[in-house]
Amino acid sequence: MARNDKTQVTALIDDLPAFSRQRGGGVFVVLKGPDRGETVSVTDQPVFFGSAPACELVLTDKTVSRRHLLAVPDGATMILKDQGSTNGSFVQGSRFKEITIGYGAEFKVGRTLIKYLPEEEVVEPSPSEETSFGQLIGSSTKMRQLFNLLKDVAVTDATVLIEGETGTGKELIAEEVHNHSKRRDGPFIVFDCGSVPRELIESALFGHVKGSFTGAVGDRRGAFAEADGGTIFLDEIGEMLLDLQPSLLRVLDKRAVRRVGSNTYDAVDVRVVAATNRDIRQEVAAKKFREDLYYRLAVIRVSVPPLRERGADIPTLVEHFMRSFMPEGATVQAPAEDMARLQRHSWPGNVRELRNVMERAVLLSQGGSLNLDDAFSEDVAPSLGIRTDLPFKEAKGQLVEHFEREYIVDLMRRHKMNLSAAAREAQIDRKHLRELIRKYDLDPRRGDDDE
Repeated sequence: MARNDKTQVTALIDDLPAFSRQRGGGVFVVLKGPDRGETVSVTDQPVFFGSAPACELVLTDKTVSRRHLLAVPDGATMILKDQGSTNGSFVQGSRFKEITIGYGAEFKVGRTLIKYLPEEEVVEPSPSEETSFGQLIGSSTKMRQLFNLLKDVAVTDATVLIEGETGTGKELIAEEVHNHSKRRDGPFIVFDCGSVPRELIESALFGHVKGSFTGAVGDRRGAFAEADGGTIFLDEIGEMLLDLQPSLLRVLDKRAVRRVGSNTYDAVDVRVVAATNRDIRQEVAAKKFREDLYYRLAVIRVSVPPLRERGADIPTLVEHFMRSFMPEGATVQAPAEDMARLQRHSWPGNVRELRNVMERAVLLSQGGSLNLDDAFSEDVAPSLGIRTDLPFKEAKGQLVEHFEREYIVDLMRRHKMNLSAAAREAQIDRKHLRELIRKYDLDPRRGDDDE
């Protein structure tokens, strides 16, 4: 068991990759003390902490005993055992002789602060040769990479956390993970964590027994029990109140549920897929989401790109939606100028918004041509509309990205994709301009053209 300097420590990295997974082992990281930054990876073997050279994590802190603390793996948790140290071992200021911890826990030996984290590795899947994965459609590199990742993930029982803006298709992704898994013949249960009243959420998730509270006129199974043998999709997991999160964590750890009013646990065989449109790592930093719960959910972490970052998918999606909504025997064409207009739009509502626009455009079409003007006028926000229904940071980010895309599209069009001339007029570095062109998938083949 040796130090691993290449270990990617989730809590110390702000900009995580779009696709990542936990290796299956953990890592102890020194956060404070003379040995700050030192790490030791663990698998199924005990780890000794101390100043003695034979320890797996050797500490130079003079307040640490030679064999200060022993960590013993116990499934997804670690049992910490103080070895009779002089200055003691502490969790949250309380001295302990023996304690069980999970991912995200911090403890002190002497004056040294140590944290236990999952080891995470970047997953860089090669793009699939297919432009679909079940009901998911996309020809861009990002989506075809996602398809290959989902294909590999689906056959496992790993817990998955899907991150992405509203309308990017997170529920559809969860459903296809289920449909491509060995649980495909079992139930797929959707539970929206943001739509259930606070006082009813434990009952709705875990069930209750008759008489356990006012209104409990009979027994109820709960969403986890209903998903037994299949998959439960916890949508908008970031909306779950902090004081309710320990109950969910216990279910994930025990794979058993205790109904409200019951004294016993019932085993459940359930795969968990969760989704959120929030930045859960920021929620963890703000103490609004439990760190240990985050790590239990993010065994596989998938970030779904917004539609404005994968413009190459729009023609494919437009053709798909036109076929879906056209009456039998009818034909509708999307002229080049209409397609260009659709690709220029920022799509704050993502694929869901595109689908709605295309449905109206096809239904309102005349003479075999799309009626985009009326379709857009229904409820599509103005090209620089401000989304007051979103958190400030997310709304601001969407507005900035929309401006960047509109500016770069017009700039490169006027300069006929001449990178050097466009960069001079915009007074920005060529490298930065090239990155913007690639970010918005505008014309990756010609983004490097010179004069």
